[in-house]
Amino acid sequence: MRKWIIIFGGVSLLFIAGLSYYFLTQFKVVNAWEGNEEAIVMANKVWSIQFTEKISAESLRSDSIFVLDDQGKKFKTALSLSDDQKTVYIDPPRDGYQLDAKFYTLHFKRDLKSSTGRNLGRDKSWKFVVKEDLPVIGSKEKLNGYFKNLLKEEKTSRGGWFSSDTSESSMSGEKSSADSAANADYSQTNNQVQGVDEADIVKTDGRYIFQAEENEIRIIHAAPQEDMKLLSRISYPEEFMPYQLFLHEGKLAVIGYQYHNPSRPYEQLVKDSKILPMMMSTKAVIYDVKNPAKPVQIREVALEGSYVSARKVESMVYLVTMHHPEYWLLREDEELDIRPKYYDTASGTAEKIVSYNEINYFPESKEPNYAMIAAFDLNQPGKKAAVTTYLGSGEQMYMSKENLYLAITNWAEHPRGDWTEMPALDTTIHKFSIKGLEVESQGSAFVQGTVLNQFSMDEHEGHFRVVTTKGYAWDESRPSSNALYILDKNLKPTGKLESLARGERIYSARFMGDRIYMVTFKETDPLFVIEASDPAKPKVLGELKIPGFSNYLHPYDENHLIGFGQDTKIIAEKGAGAQLRILTDGVKISLFDVSDMHHPKEKFTEIIGGRGTYSPLNDDHKALLFNQEKNLFAFPISVYQNSKENEYNQIFNYQGAYVYSIDSEKGFALKSKITHMDNEQPSIYEEYDPAIKRLLYIGDTLYALSPGKITSHDLKSYRHIGTLGLR
Repeated sequence: MRKWIIIFGGVSLLFIAGLSYYFLTQFKVVNAWEGNEEAIVMANKVWSIQFTEKISAESLRSDSIFVLDDQGKKFKTALSLSDDQKTVYIDPPRDGYQLDAKFYTLHFKRDLKSSTGRNLGRDKSWKFVVKEDLPVIGSKEKLNGYFKNLLKEEKTSRGGWFSSDTSESSMSGEKSSADSAANADYSQTNNQVQGVDEADIVKTDGRYIFQAEENEIRIIHAAPQEDMKLLSRISYPEEFMPYQLFLHEGKLAVIGYQYHNPSRPYEQLVKDSKILPMMMSTKAVIYDVKNPAKPVQIREVALEGSYVSARKVESMVYLVTMHHPEYWLLREDEELDIRPKYYDTASGTAEKIVSYNEINYFPESKEPNYAMIAAFDLNQPGKKAAVTTYLGSGEQMYMSKENLYLAITNWAEHPRGDWTEMPALDTTIHKFSIKGLEVESQGSAFVQGTVLNQFSMDEHEGHFRVVTTKGYAWDESRPSSNALYILDKNLKPTGKLESLARGERIYSARFMGDRIYMVTFKETDPLFVIEASDPAKPKVLGELKIPGFSNYLHPYDENHLIGFGQDTKIIAEKGAGAQLRILTDGVKISLFDVSDMHHPKEKFTEIIGGRGTYSPLNDDHKALLFNQEKNLFAFPISVYQNSKENEYNQIFNYQGAYVYSIDSEKGFALKSKITHMDNEQPSIYEEYDPAIKRLLYIGDTLYALSPGKITSHDLKSYRHIGTLGLR
């Protein structure tokens, strides 16, 4: 009897294993929602449906995947495949889904085949409802349910991919209306969009210089140049770290990270109040600096979460944060209040919790975070800030004078448990109109691939343009490709270019009116010149392949473009099956001639140093000081030279700033080197205090700022004029 039991048990185990193998290896959809709850989407929803196997392009027909309304009417929707053929994109009807239908149903039929000829495991269908405006959470039950559903998904996962909590990297903007009493020509922050100021670590009004450094703000009287004076310091406790500045008509906004130290242990606070306390916020402290020797604090605005970015249009500041609540604590107590918090001293000193009726959510999002946008007026410190809150937050931000865009990588759209490799991700773009204190959602759009930084996005004559990279340059089984997408004012697709530079990824982009420039890289640096005067039909007109890459592009004039990046060397390995290696070398500056868009040229090149040479401009465009009229192109830099002993050693050579002139006919000319290091006792490595971080000019004087000092220089001869120690 025992023998039969053993045999029967063995057969049962084999049957269960076989059944498990059958279900696990079925050709099936892996990322659509389950259950009876109807999904809520916006009218221009693009469905991104992933499968366990590659799809047969021949079986991708309107009778295998289609959408019906509540009356059974079939809608004409375009179907397309991703480069790896595992994702199907289902575009909405031309005019979007209509709001008068009670619901729609997305159908998948069994006759959809994989590339190996296998049919879909079974017919599938899902209902969805279309909304015109963003819905609100409305209740504690619904908000906590949102996060509890995320916890369930994580519990069934074997692992996942999570987005990081990081954010932030055209000509300079217009002169602001900041104190112009000095009647001096002075530099502005190197902004992406004219008339939209970006926060930075240094600001000037042409008379005074304001610097954020470590735990203090320094206010410096810039004249006389040979006898600069430190007028005042604003010092902060260790709980607050100033990070960025805005300056407007005698008002200084200091934006930084605020760490909150609760009076009692965190766990005890949660247990007693049932509310997650605010542990970290992004705070803007506003000062009246009309008398810079005695700055007066007049206001504070704080949003829970980490800093995403900020912009200023005239006197209006728009501050954006991302907050990841500790929603996993709901496993221990389902009644916890995990709403985000803020405070604004214009309406009292008490901390406020966002109302459930004021938490909007992007219907398709499954992101475990909040985006908070605060709008406040520097000229009206007593007027309450407008705070808007959304479930789901973006990592990259672009803003014009009329609209703000957040780009969010769709990590949550991809299944976690069934993947053994990093998925090829896509992006959702959220658009908000801005008008004074009013910030209103204008809808969302889906684009394939991911966004590199703010320069990958642009708004021009009512159209939003974005360049993305899909896939991974290092993965030959799923090679990357790049694309341009153009959307109209309602975020409906207008035109696109796809499958550009396969196997490479975007390193930089610049939009200049109807011209779009994009740099990709893997072994060489292709500069693409795209013409988009007809938004429905953008065209690649020219392509230039050169060594190295540019990770920042800056306009010089209508027909010339400056590229700033790294030189590279291709190393051929020895031995059977050896592959090429790419080594970065010195900093590279290029002047591109794009007067003939069909035949762009690298007209002039400058290489600085060897491997290890680095400039903050590689990652932060605000480190650049550029003025074409003054023939000025300056930036901080640390220079290393290559060792003759081996390719991995570098020798420290210089730390400071380089000042160039640029001529479209003569190229680059190094005019000056400015250093704050002690030349009498040369160092063998970089140091923090002498590291020049920003350069600016006031009139005919150039100023260089480091943590330890500020120096002034004649802008014509570059003669050193004065030094002011800041320690």
